[in-house]
Amino acid sequence: MSIGAYSVRTPVISWLVIVIMVAGGIFGFQKMGKLEDPAFTIKMAKIITQYPGASAQEVYDEVTYHLEDAIQKLPQLKRLKMSVSRPGLSDITIEFKDEYGADELPNVFDELRRKISDVTRQLPPGALAPVVIDDFGDVYGVYLMITGEGYSWRDLYDVADDIKRQLVLVEGVRKVSIDGEQQEVVYLDMSRVRLAELGIDPATIAGVLGSQNSVVDAGNVRVGDDYLRIKPTGEFDSVQEIGNVLISSRNRDLVALKDIATITRAYQEVPVKLYYHNGLPALSVGISMAKGQNVVEAGKRLQARIDDLQTLIPVGMSLEAVYDQPAEVEESVSGFVMSVAQAVIIVIAVLLLFMGLRSGLIIGSVLLITVSGTLLLMYLFGIELQRISLGALVIALGMLVDNAIVVAEGMQVRMQSGMKAIEAATEAVGKTIWALLGGTAIGILAFSAIGLSPDNTGEFAGSLFYVILISLSLSWITAVSTTPLLCSLLLKPGGPDQVQNPYGGKLFLAYRSLVAFAVNHRWFTVALVGGLFALGVVGFGQVKSGFFPASSTPLFFVDIYEPEGTDIRKTRDDTLEVSDFLRQQPGVLQTTAVIGGAHQRFTLVYDAREPTPVYSQIIVRTETPEQVEALQERVAEKLRRETPWIDPIVKSLRIGPGRDAKIEARFSGPDATVLRQLSEQAEAIMRNDAEAVDIRNDWRSPVKLVTPVFNEQVGRQLGISREALGDAMKSAFDGLPAGSYRDRNRVLPLRMRATENERNDVNSVRDVQIWSAVLGQTVPATAVISGYRTDYENAVLRSRNRIATIIASCNPRGELATPLFERIRPQIEAIELPPGYELSWGGEYEDNANAQEGLGRSLPVGILLMILTSIVLFGKLRQPLIIWLTVPLAIVGISAGLLATNGAFDFMSLLGALSLIGLLIKNAIVLIEEIDQQIAEGNDPYEAVLDSAVSRARPVVLASGTTILGLIPLLSDVFFVNMSVTIMAGLGFASILTLTVVPTLYATFFNIRKDDGEGAPESDAPSVESSASA
Repeated sequence: MSIGAYSVRTPVISWLVIVIMVAGGIFGFQKMGKLEDPAFTIKMAKIITQYPGASAQEVYDEVTYHLEDAIQKLPQLKRLKMSVSRPGLSDITIEFKDEYGADELPNVFDELRRKISDVTRQLPPGALAPVVIDDFGDVYGVYLMITGEGYSWRDLYDVADDIKRQLVLVEGVRKVSIDGEQQEVVYLDMSRVRLAELGIDPATIAGVLGSQNSVVDAGNVRVGDDYLRIKPTGEFDSVQEIGNVLISSRNRDLVALKDIATITRAYQEVPVKLYYHNGLPALSVGISMAKGQNVVEAGKRLQARIDDLQTLIPVGMSLEAVYDQPAEVEESVSGFVMSVAQAVIIVIAVLLLFMGLRSGLIIGSVLLITVSGTLLLMYLFGIELQRISLGALVIALGMLVDNAIVVAEGMQVRMQSGMKAIEAATEAVGKTIWALLGGTAIGILAFSAIGLSPDNTGEFAGSLFYVILISLSLSWITAVSTTPLLCSLLLKPGGPDQVQNPYGGKLFLAYRSLVAFAVNHRWFTVALVGGLFALGVVGFGQVKSGFFPASSTPLFFVDIYEPEGTDIRKTRDDTLEVSDFLRQQPGVLQTTAVIGGAHQRFTLVYDAREPTPVYSQIIVRTETPEQVEALQERVAEKLRRETPWIDPIVKSLRIGPGRDAKIEARFSGPDATVLRQLSEQAEAIMRNDAEAVDIRNDWRSPVKLVTPVFNEQVGRQLGISREALGDAMKSAFDGLPAGSYRDRNRVLPLRMRATENERNDVNSVRDVQIWSAVLGQTVPATAVISGYRTDYENAVLRSRNRIATIIASCNPRGELATPLFERIRPQIEAIELPPGYELSWGGEYEDNANAQEGLGRSLPVGILLMILTSIVLFGKLRQPLIIWLTVPLAIVGISAGLLATNGAFDFMSLLGALSLIGLLIKNAIVLIEEIDQQIAEGNDPYEAVLDSAVSRARPVVLASGTTILGLIPLLSDVFFVNMSVTIMAGLGFASILTLTVVPTLYATFFNIRKDDGEGAPESDAPSVESSASA
């Protein structure tokens, strides 16, 4: 007994399965995790090492080199993505191999720490211990700013800390991070002249202060039965008490510190990182959700708790959202659910229109049951609802009805001819079950390259494959089980007097005539199709290419790069001026700026830049996405016109992986000077193209360096070392550490420095006093400095895989980079490279290549399995060959569709093109299978070809039509629009051609002609299934 007959004979089991799938789907939809974008693992880590006082070259030679040497021994290492050496700082970003997932990475990070710990002893004196950062990929989907006009930084932090302690307890919240805290410092401003008069060595002051306020273990003493702890007095209970410390002068007189120093508690004069929200000082509060959470529900709990905590926030202080992932997810999921609902309605409407009320209701019901079952299995397997998985559901909708249409059509024809339901189910399912299974398997395998691709883009889009796998597998199960049950209940069997030709309509007759013409004039048909294919190939060469599109979120960024060496306070002032300009523009809701580094990662694809005083970034939120482009042009024009010294990048929020520069030329080699010269040549070529903007290199410009020339001979006579000279200079301007002041849970550093009028006058560098141990007094710096000179040094050195690398980059004025890249590529590649130097390409070119390489490693396996499946299905070679010859015809529609809509063949379009393979093969299988069966039953081969084409026309057209029309809701989504056009146009053209080309090729390969009663050899034509059924 076939599955279809069993379903009809024992309906209780079938109804139980239907109830489980529908109820489970509703339950799963409510409980499953919901995200805006799919999660993918950022397989990277950073190693940060401070080396105060060292130049960028010294940092590279003495710190970065040794760390890279240790890191390269890691077997899990994919590449040293970028090593950045700045004055006093080494910043190494490493990337791990694709095969290591989220579960294995903690062990990889542990091994990385062990390697770094082992090499620490090789670092030079003065270098601090390296810090391994393995959580910089954390996503703080709820990104808040706390501001308050008139409140201090400490006030803001105290309130933020109180809120943090409460929010981390909310169910679904994993981590709360506060950023932007300003370091409090106790400054001791002392006149150099006054210290020289008293003969006080600054080192003596630092020593006294360091010991005075340290925690002292004075032991314990037994007093009777008690064992008491001893604690001497002298700790500082307030900043003012520091002034009571007594310092011995040259004449052995004791001088109170307050008599020679102005002691103030303040924020660090030169900040490291600053936040401003709508022009007001701010702190950022990032909230990360636990993995697998329903972000929408967790967001509601979080918002409710924030509302309850309003009493903790003082009047005049506010907590505002910069990015609210739960709200974005709710809107995104709601929009996609609406798209799915619209697609379902469209598909059912098409079925009702072309198959009649009863058949339409049957297939529409099967579709809803299959979608429900898919949602249940997605929940059970931990697949969240997000942009990719919901898009996969929309893509799958048309394919989900393919199998059901074939079965329903077969039963409808048989029942109309008077056959009973159980017999119709037995025959309709029995004749097609293996063909449908093979077609379904091929349809799934067409998407396998996506699911098996090991790179980031494959992981990002991987849920597309798994949703297709689940849904198509269920569609086959429901087609051979649920569809016969519903057909037996809703379709009315006909009688002998009702038997009529179901394909006698005008459209069917017209199509039969068209197929007959194509078969009779087969070489003309083949030539015509070949010409169309050639036009498609030529047209495809004119199609624009891309990678991932920008997001439709009403938000964009303004990145500001000041000249290297700029004071962070100048960066702050320019950034606030740009922010003020933006807020004055119509449509701008808010601006949020960070100076000195990057924002906390609030979306998965946010590209956090390394910290530097010359960098800032403004997040601009607008009322609608349509306002973004005009505002970007306006602010870019202002920056070009009014602030020519600023190097800005105005960019949109991305959806998928990518980078700031779409075109990157990477020069690698041993000498920094030569690399700069090569980069300058590439940048000149870019500037000569009017369509190139954002032209820069990532080494930036060299910076000026003040170089006091130390007279070593005099220094030795006076007992003054180079280190002592450096400390005196640092004390004169930045300030030297002099212990710490403990204030409950805060530890404030003490810093000795010159008075304001002395340190703010660069000419006072000549009056800097240095303590001479030989003379027992201070001497002017001019005594040991023979002169000053101004040098230039590289502010940043970058290397990639341990080879010094400079990147010259640019962006196109428009959205697409390919036309500009194709113009400048041959010119840059024509640059003569000295021996030992290399040029490679990054940007979108590399991203596309990596994504296609990932697909390329898995695609051959998928195609091989599809070929083997088609061969096994037929047991012959000619039928699969006919099928695979029709697949390339999709390029005709793809080219026409993308050119007509001015679309781009991007990564998602590539996935759409791969999916077309399965769709077209599935349609061809159904048609060829029917031809084989009719020939096996003894029908005239020529008539069998025509009758089979006519009988399978409606399933093929409906399957293609429902898929095409079901994608209409995705045309409004910037992420899916190019893929939708690719599938809709490619499938539409290819299906029309398939309905004529497949019969023509079959007749050609098997030498079938009109009135040729011999037909094809008996051993070649029948399929495995028809032979089995016979």
